[in-house]
Amino acid sequence: MTLPPVPSPYMHTLRVYWEDTDAGGVVFYANYLKFFERARTEWLRSLGHSQQRLRDETGAIFVVSDTTVRYLSSARLDDCLRVTVVVREAGRATMVIEQQAWRGNVLLAEGTIRIACVDAASLRPRRFPITLPESGLHASP
Repeated sequence: MTLPPVPSPYMHTLRVYWEDTDAGGVVFYANYLKFFERARTEWLRSLGHSQQRLRDETGAIFVVSDTTVRYLSSARLDDCLRVTVVVREAGRATMVIEQQAWRGNVLLAEGTIRIACVDAASLRPRRFPITLPESGLHASP
């Protein structure tokens, strides 16, 4: 019996700039959340969805309702990082995304982010205006 291949996580590459670091040249811990946000935005773009267009056309925006991050090693100025996006759960109005930041083969940080879809005007929960393709939900690597 042949098992279907496990889809790879979405991967976004970025460079660490001076503005991302503290006085010691180490990435400030909160900036990993920014890196994760950038990767999620680019993941949506790779699926053909712009967050601004979704807001303009449907009135829906995405907000972070919960997050946990575990820091394992430090990134430094000029490092090239890979940030992954893997959807673990998707419901009508929320999804849980697992993300990791890597420098080469070194895992630097990993987090779980719960995203909620809300109406931009009222900030009340609403259904996602898009359907994630089957490939958007990744099995465990």
